[in-house]
Amino acid sequence: MDNRDEVRDFLTTRRARLTPEQAGLPLFGGRRRVKGLRREEVAMLAGMSTDYYTRLERGNLTGVSNSVLESLAGALRLDEAERTHLFDLADTANTAAGRAPAAASRHTANRTGVRLGVRRILDTIHTPAYVRNGRMDILATNRLGRALFTGAFPEGRAVNLARYLFLDPRSRDFYAEWQTVAADCVAALRTEAGRNPYDRGLIDLVGELSTRSEEFRTWWATHNVKLHHTATKRLHHPVAGELELTGEALHLPGDPGLTIITYTYEPASPTAEAIGFLASWSPRSETATDEQHRTAN
Repeated sequence: MDNRDEVRDFLTTRRARLTPEQAGLPLFGGRRRVKGLRREEVAMLAGMSTDYYTRLERGNLTGVSNSVLESLAGALRLDEAERTHLFDLADTANTAAGRAPAAASRHTANRTGVRLGVRRILDTIHTPAYVRNGRMDILATNRLGRALFTGAFPEGRAVNLARYLFLDPRSRDFYAEWQTVAADCVAALRTEAGRNPYDRGLIDLVGELSTRSEEFRTWWATHNVKLHHTATKRLHHPVAGELELTGEALHLPGDPGLTIITYTYEPASPTAEAIGFLASWSPRSETATDEQHRTAN
């Protein structure tokens, strides 16, 4: 797989956003012709020749050592998510060239099923929770999770949070800060695309959303990436009203690619009262285990 365009666009956008002042470079007189740093400035900061950096920015990461990638990440002031993405892009370039077969082990397939043990864990969590894979497919929920996302989980249909965000107008009412949530979702999918470039389901999802949503297409072109660990969201539930929940991402070492997202809230807060009402309102009969059996059959 040739990912030169992906590499080129990522490095170009990272260079364009970094000013000489941010990089600690002296400013001299005269008008600058480029936005952000020049190629020779990145090369100097990374301790390499301009010709070599130009080769990298043209998309050729084949055979590049980890130490060179680390130098480049430092020069461009990449954060944790961006550094990880750069290394994933290099893994793909080397795997495609047949030069680093071990790198493929870093890539995880997007699972579409959930083990019974994981579903039992969901059933023991007394706050809204669900399991998703890297392309934002919701694979299982507990009772409160289904009640929280009642408008996003149509009966008998698979659920993808990215499709819900960009293709279902109700999501804009549900998320108080819809633009932030949606942009973060695109960044997470871009991260996943670097990690799993061969995932046909992810490729199809990105193609569909790029075709049907101008906002998705615009954010996708920024090449921003993000690792999701925790975030506080304000939601407007059609039944429970205003909620302020903190999502925590719990990765499953035994199930690579799957993450439990659980939502917590301040005790004795209006949100706690609303969640209590939501628990009494939601059907008690269906659990994550029941749901998985139903959707799998």
